[in-house]
Amino acid sequence: MKLLFSVFFGCAAAAVQLPALAAAQPQQIELFHRLPDTRAAALAGLVERFNAQSKDVRVVLSQADWRSAAPHLLILEGDDEDDFVAGKPRFKPLHALMRESGVALQTLRPPAMMTRTPVDTQGRLLALPIGLSTPVLFLNRDALRRAGMNPDTTRVDTWFELQETLGRLADTGHTCPYTVSEPGRVMVENLSAWHNAPVATVAGKTPVPSFNGMFQVKHVAMMASWTRARYLHVFGHQAEAEQRFASGDCAVIAAPSASWVDFRRTGKLDIGVSPLPYYEDFPGAPQNTVADGPALWAAAGKKPQEYKAVARFVAFWLQPENQVAWQRETGYLPLNRAGLLASRSELLGNDLENVRVAVDQLTHKPATPQSSAQPVVEREKVRRILDEELAGVWADEKAAKEALDNAVARARNGS
Repeated sequence: MKLLFSVFFGCAAAAVQLPALAAAQPQQIELFHRLPDTRAAALAGLVERFNAQSKDVRVVLSQADWRSAAPHLLILEGDDEDDFVAGKPRFKPLHALMRESGVALQTLRPPAMMTRTPVDTQGRLLALPIGLSTPVLFLNRDALRRAGMNPDTTRVDTWFELQETLGRLADTGHTCPYTVSEPGRVMVENLSAWHNAPVATVAGKTPVPSFNGMFQVKHVAMMASWTRARYLHVFGHQAEAEQRFASGDCAVIAAPSASWVDFRRTGKLDIGVSPLPYYEDFPGAPQNTVADGPALWAAAGKKPQEYKAVARFVAFWLQPENQVAWQRETGYLPLNRAGLLASRSELLGNDLENVRVAVDQLTHKPATPQSSAQPVVEREKVRRILDEELAGVWADEKAAKEALDNAVARARNGS
Protein backbone atom coordinates (compact mmCIF):
# COMPACT_ATOMS: atom_id res chain seq x y z
CA MET A 1 0.00 0.00 0.00
CA LYS A 2 1.30 3.41 -0.91
CA LEU A 3 1.34 5.58 2.21
CA LEU A 4 3.09 8.69 0.88
CA PHE A 5 -0.28 10.41 0.93
CA SER A 6 -1.09 9.34 4.51
CA VAL A 7 0.48 12.52 5.56
CA PHE A 8 -1.62 14.63 7.73
CA PHE A 9 -3.09 14.16 11.08
CA GLY A 10 -3.44 12.20 14.26
CA CYS A 11 -5.30 13.96 17.01
CA ALA A 12 -6.32 13.44 20.59
CA ALA A 13 -9.08 15.06 22.57
CA ALA A 14 -8.02 17.51 25.23
CA ALA A 15 -9.82 18.60 28.35
CA VAL A 16 -10.96 22.16 27.92
CA GLN A 17 -11.71 24.39 30.88
CA LEU A 18 -14.51 26.82 30.05
CA PRO A 19 -16.14 29.38 32.30
CA ALA A 20 -19.05 28.22 34.42
CA LEU A 21 -21.37 30.29 32.24
CA ALA A 22 -20.67 27.90 29.35
CA ALA A 23 -22.67 25.14 31.04
CA ALA A 24 -25.77 27.28 30.66
CA GLN A 25 -24.82 29.02 27.42
CA PRO A 26 -22.72 26.93 25.01
CA GLN A 27 -19.83 28.60 23.22
CA GLN A 28 -21.10 29.26 19.69
CA ILE A 29 -18.71 28.76 16.77
CA GLU A 30 -19.82 30.12 13.41
CA LEU A 31 -18.64 28.27 10.29
CA PHE A 32 -18.89 29.96 6.89
CA HIS A 33 -19.06 27.91 3.70
CA ARG A 34 -20.30 27.95 0.12
CA LEU A 35 -20.06 24.25 -0.56
CA PRO A 36 -22.38 22.81 -3.21
CA ASP A 37 -25.55 21.13 -1.97
CA THR A 38 -24.23 17.56 -1.74
CA ARG A 39 -21.13 18.59 0.23
CA ALA A 40 -23.15 21.05 2.31
CA ALA A 41 -25.41 18.18 3.40
CA ALA A 42 -22.38 16.15 4.48
CA LEU A 43 -21.04 19.14 6.42
CA ALA A 44 -24.42 19.67 8.09
CA GLY A 45 -24.42 16.01 9.15
CA LEU A 46 -20.93 16.33 10.62
CA VAL A 47 -21.89 19.47 12.54
CA GLU A 48 -25.08 17.83 13.80
CA ARG A 49 -23.10 14.87 15.17
CA PHE A 50 -20.61 17.19 16.85
CA ASN A 51 -23.32 19.30 18.45
CA ALA A 52 -25.15 16.19 19.68
CA GLN A 53 -22.14 15.06 21.72
CA SER A 54 -21.01 18.52 22.87
CA LYS A 55 -22.74 20.25 25.77
CA ASP A 56 -20.60 23.38 25.97
CA VAL A 57 -19.74 24.09 22.30
CA ARG A 58 -22.14 24.50 19.41
CA VAL A 59 -21.14 24.94 15.75
CA VAL A 60 -23.49 27.00 13.60
CA LEU A 61 -23.32 27.02 9.79
CA SER A 62 -23.52 30.30 7.90
CA GLN A 63 -23.36 31.51 4.30
CA ALA A 64 -23.16 35.21 5.23
CA ASP A 65 -20.38 37.00 3.33
CA TRP A 66 -17.18 36.50 5.33
CA ARG A 67 -15.97 39.98 4.34
CA SER A 68 -18.72 41.66 6.35
CA ALA A 69 -19.42 38.96 8.96
CA ALA A 70 -16.96 37.62 11.52
CA PRO A 71 -17.13 33.80 11.50
CA HIS A 72 -14.71 31.71 13.53
CA LEU A 73 -14.17 29.16 10.73
CA LEU A 74 -14.30 29.53 6.95
CA ILE A 75 -14.28 26.88 4.22
CA LEU A 76 -12.77 28.68 1.24
CA GLU A 77 -11.54 27.95 -2.27
CA GLY A 78 -10.96 29.77 -5.54
CA ASP A 79 -11.29 33.55 -5.54
CA ASP A 80 -12.57 33.59 -1.94
CA GLU A 81 -9.46 31.83 -0.69
CA ASP A 82 -7.12 33.93 -2.84
CA ASP A 83 -8.69 37.11 -1.41
CA PHE A 84 -8.68 35.80 2.15
CA VAL A 85 -4.96 34.98 2.24
CA ALA A 86 -3.88 38.15 0.40
CA GLY A 87 -2.52 41.13 2.32
CA LYS A 88 -2.57 41.35 6.12
CA PRO A 89 -3.15 37.88 7.64
CA ARG A 90 -6.82 37.29 8.44
CA PHE A 91 -6.26 33.79 9.78
CA LYS A 92 -4.93 32.00 12.83
CA PRO A 93 -2.51 29.25 11.70
CA LEU A 94 -4.06 25.88 12.42
CA HIS A 95 -0.85 24.34 13.78
CA ALA A 96 -0.53 27.19 16.33
CA LEU A 97 -4.23 27.12 17.23
CA MET A 98 -4.15 23.40 18.02
CA ARG A 99 -0.90 23.62 19.99
CA GLU A 100 -2.06 26.58 22.07
CA SER A 101 -5.41 24.90 22.72
CA GLY A 102 -3.79 21.74 24.04
CA VAL A 103 -5.21 19.50 21.32
CA ALA A 104 -2.61 17.36 19.55
CA LEU A 105 -2.29 17.73 15.79
CA GLN A 106 0.61 15.45 14.95
CA THR A 107 1.58 16.23 11.39
CA LEU A 108 4.10 15.04 8.91
CA ARG A 109 5.07 17.37 6.12
CA PRO A 110 2.10 17.78 3.73
CA PRO A 111 2.92 16.16 0.40
CA ALA A 112 4.50 18.17 -2.38
CA MET A 113 1.65 17.24 -4.73
CA MET A 114 -0.89 19.00 -2.46
CA THR A 115 -1.93 22.61 -3.03
CA ARG A 116 0.50 24.83 -1.12
CA THR A 117 -1.95 27.54 -0.02
CA PRO A 118 -2.77 25.96 3.39
CA VAL A 119 0.92 25.30 4.16
CA ASP A 120 3.59 27.68 5.45
CA THR A 121 7.24 27.78 4.36
CA GLN A 122 8.16 25.31 7.12
CA GLY A 123 5.61 22.76 5.94
CA ARG A 124 3.15 23.41 8.78
CA LEU A 125 -0.59 23.53 8.19
CA LEU A 126 -2.18 26.95 8.12
CA ALA A 127 -5.58 25.42 7.35
CA LEU A 128 -7.19 21.98 7.15
CA PRO A 129 -7.45 20.83 3.49
CA ILE A 130 -10.87 19.23 3.90
CA GLY A 131 -11.76 19.08 0.19
CA LEU A 132 -8.80 17.62 -1.71
CA SER A 133 -9.35 15.96 -5.07
CA THR A 134 -7.40 15.27 -8.25
CA PRO A 135 -8.67 14.76 -11.81
CA VAL A 136 -9.32 11.17 -12.86
CA LEU A 137 -11.10 9.49 -15.77
CA PHE A 138 -14.73 8.38 -15.40
CA LEU A 139 -16.24 6.00 -17.95
CA ASN A 140 -19.86 5.12 -18.70
CA ARG A 141 -19.54 1.34 -18.79
CA ASP A 142 -22.97 0.94 -20.40
CA ALA A 143 -21.90 3.19 -23.28
CA LEU A 144 -18.84 1.01 -23.83
CA ARG A 145 -21.03 -2.09 -23.92
CA ARG A 146 -23.38 -0.52 -26.46
CA ALA A 147 -20.34 0.22 -28.64
CA GLY A 148 -19.39 -3.47 -28.54
CA MET A 149 -16.60 -3.13 -25.97
CA ASN A 150 -16.10 -5.04 -22.73
CA PRO A 151 -15.64 -2.40 -19.99
CA ASP A 152 -13.62 -4.87 -17.91
CA THR A 153 -10.99 -5.39 -20.61
CA THR A 154 -11.08 -2.11 -22.59
CA ARG A 155 -7.82 -0.29 -21.85
CA VAL A 156 -7.55 3.48 -21.57
CA ASP A 157 -4.15 3.64 -19.87
CA THR A 158 -2.58 5.73 -22.64
CA TRP A 159 -3.92 8.57 -24.74
CA PHE A 160 -3.68 6.44 -27.86
CA GLU A 161 -5.69 3.65 -26.22
CA LEU A 162 -8.30 6.20 -25.19
CA GLN A 163 -8.36 7.55 -28.74
CA GLU A 164 -9.16 4.06 -30.06
CA THR A 165 -11.98 3.73 -27.54
CA LEU A 166 -13.42 7.13 -28.44
CA GLY A 167 -13.22 6.25 -32.12
CA ARG A 168 -15.32 3.14 -31.57
CA LEU A 169 -17.83 5.16 -29.54
CA ALA A 170 -18.07 7.73 -32.35
CA ASP A 171 -18.35 5.05 -35.04
CA THR A 172 -21.30 3.47 -33.25
CA GLY A 173 -23.20 6.76 -33.05
CA HIS A 174 -22.17 8.30 -29.74
CA THR A 175 -22.29 12.06 -30.27
CA CYS A 176 -20.11 13.02 -27.28
CA PRO A 177 -17.45 10.39 -26.68
CA TYR A 178 -15.27 12.53 -24.36
CA THR A 179 -15.47 15.74 -22.35
CA VAL A 180 -13.37 17.54 -19.73
CA SER A 181 -14.85 19.42 -16.79
CA GLU A 182 -11.82 21.68 -16.14
CA PRO A 183 -9.63 21.84 -19.26
CA GLY A 184 -6.83 23.98 -17.83
CA ARG A 185 -6.60 22.05 -14.59
CA VAL A 186 -6.55 18.69 -16.40
CA MET A 187 -4.58 19.47 -19.55
CA VAL A 188 -1.98 21.80 -18.08
CA GLU A 189 -1.64 21.47 -14.29
CA ASN A 190 -2.20 17.76 -13.89
CA LEU A 191 -1.06 16.29 -17.19
CA SER A 192 2.15 18.27 -16.90
CA ALA A 193 2.76 16.81 -13.43
CA TRP A 194 1.70 13.36 -14.73
CA HIS A 195 4.52 13.65 -17.29
CA ASN A 196 6.98 15.49 -15.03
CA ALA A 197 6.88 18.52 -17.33
CA PRO A 198 7.43 21.94 -15.67
CA VAL A 199 4.66 24.57 -15.59
CA ALA A 200 6.69 27.28 -13.79
CA THR A 201 10.20 28.68 -13.91
CA VAL A 202 12.13 31.03 -11.64
CA ALA A 203 12.73 34.55 -12.95
CA GLY A 204 15.26 36.10 -10.61
CA LYS A 205 13.96 34.68 -7.34
CA THR A 206 10.28 34.67 -8.28
CA PRO A 207 8.43 31.67 -9.76
CA VAL A 208 6.46 32.57 -12.89
CA PRO A 209 4.12 30.51 -15.10
CA SER A 210 5.73 28.77 -18.06
CA PHE A 211 3.17 26.19 -19.16
CA ASN A 212 3.76 26.75 -22.87
CA GLY A 213 6.45 24.14 -23.35
CA MET A 214 6.66 21.36 -25.89
CA PHE A 215 4.63 18.88 -23.83
CA GLN A 216 1.73 21.25 -23.19
CA VAL A 217 1.61 22.40 -26.83
CA LYS A 218 1.66 18.80 -28.05
CA HIS A 219 -1.22 17.73 -25.82
CA VAL A 220 -3.43 20.74 -26.48
CA ALA A 221 -2.83 20.33 -30.23
CA MET A 222 -3.89 16.69 -30.00
CA MET A 223 -7.03 17.69 -28.07
CA ALA A 224 -7.75 20.26 -30.80
CA SER A 225 -7.63 17.49 -33.38
CA TRP A 226 -10.07 15.52 -31.23
CA THR A 227 -12.52 18.41 -31.17
CA ARG A 228 -12.39 18.59 -34.97
CA ALA A 229 -12.98 14.83 -35.16
CA ARG A 230 -15.91 15.23 -32.73
CA TYR A 231 -14.26 12.94 -30.19
CA LEU A 232 -13.89 15.76 -27.64
CA HIS A 233 -16.61 18.25 -26.68
CA VAL A 234 -15.64 21.08 -24.31
CA PHE A 235 -18.53 22.90 -22.66
CA GLY A 236 -18.58 26.37 -21.18
CA HIS A 237 -18.72 25.41 -17.53
CA GLN A 238 -17.53 22.55 -15.34
CA ALA A 239 -21.08 21.90 -14.17
CA GLU A 240 -22.37 21.47 -17.72
CA ALA A 241 -19.67 18.96 -18.64
CA GLU A 242 -20.43 16.91 -15.54
CA GLN A 243 -24.18 17.11 -16.12
CA ARG A 244 -23.68 15.87 -19.69
CA PHE A 245 -21.76 12.87 -18.40
CA ALA A 246 -24.21 12.16 -15.57
CA SER A 247 -27.12 12.22 -18.04
CA GLY A 248 -25.36 9.78 -20.37
CA ASP A 249 -24.81 12.31 -23.16
CA CYS A 250 -21.02 11.97 -22.86
CA ALA A 251 -19.38 8.58 -22.45
CA VAL A 252 -16.05 9.54 -20.84
CA ILE A 253 -15.06 12.54 -18.72
CA ALA A 254 -11.92 13.79 -17.04
CA ALA A 255 -13.22 15.36 -13.82
CA PRO A 256 -12.27 15.82 -10.15
CA SER A 257 -12.15 12.56 -8.23
CA ALA A 258 -14.76 13.92 -5.81
CA SER A 259 -17.32 14.06 -8.64
CA TRP A 260 -17.72 10.28 -8.19
CA VAL A 261 -20.29 10.96 -5.46
CA ASP A 262 -22.41 13.19 -7.71
CA PHE A 263 -22.27 10.76 -10.63
CA ARG A 264 -23.28 7.80 -8.49
CA ARG A 265 -26.06 9.69 -6.75
CA THR A 266 -28.05 9.85 -9.98
CA GLY A 267 -28.22 6.06 -10.01
CA LYS A 268 -28.53 6.03 -13.80
CA LEU A 269 -25.06 4.95 -14.83
CA ASP A 270 -22.68 2.07 -14.35
CA ILE A 271 -19.50 4.09 -13.83
CA GLY A 272 -15.88 3.03 -13.91
CA VAL A 273 -12.92 5.04 -12.56
CA SER A 274 -9.46 5.03 -14.11
CA PRO A 275 -6.28 7.11 -13.77
CA LEU A 276 -5.66 9.82 -16.34
CA PRO A 277 -4.05 8.43 -19.51
CA TYR A 278 -0.39 9.09 -20.26
CA TYR A 279 1.85 9.22 -23.33
CA GLU A 280 3.88 6.02 -23.37
CA ASP A 281 6.55 7.65 -25.54
CA PHE A 282 7.21 10.32 -22.91
CA PRO A 283 10.19 9.30 -20.72
CA GLY A 284 9.29 8.58 -17.10
CA ALA A 285 5.54 8.88 -17.50
CA PRO A 286 3.35 8.44 -15.62
CA GLN A 287 4.67 10.40 -12.63
CA ASN A 288 2.03 11.85 -10.23
CA THR A 289 -0.86 14.30 -10.39
CA VAL A 290 -1.63 17.12 -7.94
CA ALA A 291 -4.45 17.66 -5.44
CA ASP A 292 -6.33 20.76 -4.41
CA GLY A 293 -9.71 21.91 -3.15
CA PRO A 294 -11.38 23.88 -0.36
CA ALA A 295 -9.70 24.28 3.03
CA LEU A 296 -10.95 25.06 6.53
CA TRP A 297 -9.44 28.30 7.87
CA ALA A 298 -9.68 29.75 11.39
CA ALA A 299 -10.18 33.52 11.54
CA ALA A 300 -7.73 35.70 13.42
CA GLY A 301 -8.64 37.85 16.41
CA LYS A 302 -10.78 35.41 18.39
CA LYS A 303 -10.57 34.66 22.12
CA PRO A 304 -8.56 31.73 23.54
CA GLN A 305 -11.69 29.90 24.68
CA GLU A 306 -13.14 30.25 21.18
CA TYR A 307 -10.00 28.72 19.67
CA LYS A 308 -10.22 25.85 22.17
CA ALA A 309 -13.75 25.19 20.95
CA VAL A 310 -12.52 25.31 17.33
CA ALA A 311 -9.75 22.85 18.17
CA ARG A 312 -12.28 20.41 19.60
CA PHE A 313 -14.34 20.57 16.40
CA VAL A 314 -11.25 20.00 14.23
CA ALA A 315 -10.27 17.01 16.37
CA PHE A 316 -13.81 15.63 16.04
CA TRP A 317 -13.66 16.01 12.25
CA LEU A 318 -10.48 13.93 12.18
CA GLN A 319 -11.84 11.00 14.19
CA PRO A 320 -11.77 7.79 12.09
CA GLU A 321 -15.54 7.29 11.87
CA ASN A 322 -16.05 10.90 10.80
CA GLN A 323 -13.26 10.65 8.25
CA VAL A 324 -14.92 7.62 6.66
CA ALA A 325 -18.31 9.34 6.57
CA TRP A 326 -16.78 12.50 5.06
CA GLN A 327 -15.05 10.55 2.28
CA ARG A 328 -18.14 8.52 1.43
CA GLU A 329 -20.50 11.49 1.41
CA THR A 330 -18.27 14.05 -0.33
CA GLY A 331 -15.81 12.03 -2.42
CA TYR A 332 -12.91 14.05 -0.99
CA LEU A 333 -9.54 12.48 -0.22
CA PRO A 334 -8.39 11.21 3.21
CA LEU A 335 -7.05 13.66 5.78
CA ASN A 336 -5.18 11.13 7.89
CA ARG A 337 -3.96 7.56 8.09
CA ALA A 338 -7.30 6.34 9.43
CA GLY A 339 -9.08 7.74 6.39
CA LEU A 340 -6.52 6.25 4.02
CA LEU A 341 -6.83 2.78 5.57
CA ALA A 342 -10.62 3.03 5.36
CA SER A 343 -10.37 3.74 1.64
CA ARG A 344 -8.55 0.41 1.24
CA SER A 345 -11.08 -1.56 3.26
CA GLU A 346 -12.96 -4.29 1.41
CA LEU A 347 -15.86 -3.77 3.82
CA LEU A 348 -16.72 -0.53 2.04
CA GLY A 349 -16.95 -2.25 -1.35
CA ASN A 350 -16.52 0.22 -4.18
CA ASP A 351 -17.90 3.19 -2.23
CA LEU A 352 -14.40 4.70 -2.16
CA GLU A 353 -13.13 3.45 -5.52
CA ASN A 354 -12.53 7.06 -6.56
CA VAL A 355 -10.34 7.61 -3.50
CA ARG A 356 -8.30 4.48 -4.20
CA VAL A 357 -7.67 5.49 -7.81
CA ALA A 358 -6.92 9.10 -6.86
CA VAL A 359 -4.46 8.20 -4.09
CA ASP A 360 -2.68 5.68 -6.33
CA GLN A 361 -2.40 8.34 -9.02
CA LEU A 362 -1.12 11.00 -6.61
CA THR A 363 1.49 8.65 -5.16
CA HIS A 364 2.43 6.72 -8.31
CA LYS A 365 5.98 8.06 -7.95
CA PRO A 366 7.53 10.45 -5.43
CA ALA A 367 6.85 14.03 -6.47
CA THR A 368 9.67 15.96 -8.14
CA PRO A 369 10.14 19.74 -8.33
CA GLN A 370 8.44 19.60 -11.75
CA SER A 371 5.51 17.44 -10.60
CA SER A 372 4.84 19.27 -7.33
CA ALA A 373 1.96 21.69 -6.87
CA GLN A 374 2.82 25.17 -8.17
CA PRO A 375 1.09 28.10 -6.42
CA VAL A 376 1.66 30.49 -9.35
CA VAL A 377 -0.41 28.23 -11.60
CA GLU A 378 -3.02 27.15 -9.03
CA ARG A 379 -4.40 30.65 -8.53
CA GLU A 380 -7.98 30.99 -9.69
CA LYS A 381 -7.16 33.97 -11.91
CA VAL A 382 -4.46 32.02 -13.77
CA ARG A 383 -6.82 29.09 -14.30
CA ARG A 384 -9.44 31.46 -15.68
CA ILE A 385 -6.95 32.99 -18.12
CA LEU A 386 -5.86 29.55 -19.26
CA ASP A 387 -9.42 28.37 -19.90
CA GLU A 388 -10.23 31.59 -21.75
CA GLU A 389 -7.29 31.11 -24.11
CA LEU A 390 -7.99 27.41 -24.58
CA ALA A 391 -11.57 28.29 -25.58
CA GLY A 392 -10.08 29.80 -28.73
CA VAL A 393 -8.47 26.44 -29.53
CA TRP A 394 -11.74 24.54 -29.10
CA ALA A 395 -13.44 27.08 -31.37
CA ASP A 396 -10.71 26.48 -33.98
CA GLU A 397 -9.74 30.15 -33.81
CA LYS A 398 -6.23 29.75 -32.31
CA ALA A 399 -3.40 27.27 -32.59
CA ALA A 400 -2.35 25.48 -29.41
CA LYS A 401 0.99 27.32 -29.15
CA GLU A 402 -0.59 30.74 -29.68
CA ALA A 403 -3.17 30.10 -26.97
CA LEU A 404 -0.64 28.85 -24.44
CA ASP A 405 1.84 31.65 -25.22
CA ASN A 406 -0.97 34.18 -24.71
CA ALA A 407 -2.03 32.53 -21.45
CA VAL A 408 1.52 32.59 -20.05
CA ALA A 409 1.99 36.25 -21.03
CA ARG A 410 -1.33 37.23 -19.46
CA ALA A 411 -0.65 35.22 -16.31
CA ARG A 412 2.74 36.87 -15.89
CA ASN A 413 1.45 40.42 -16.23
CA GLY A 414 -1.76 39.78 -14.31
CA SER A 415 -4.17 40.45 -17.16
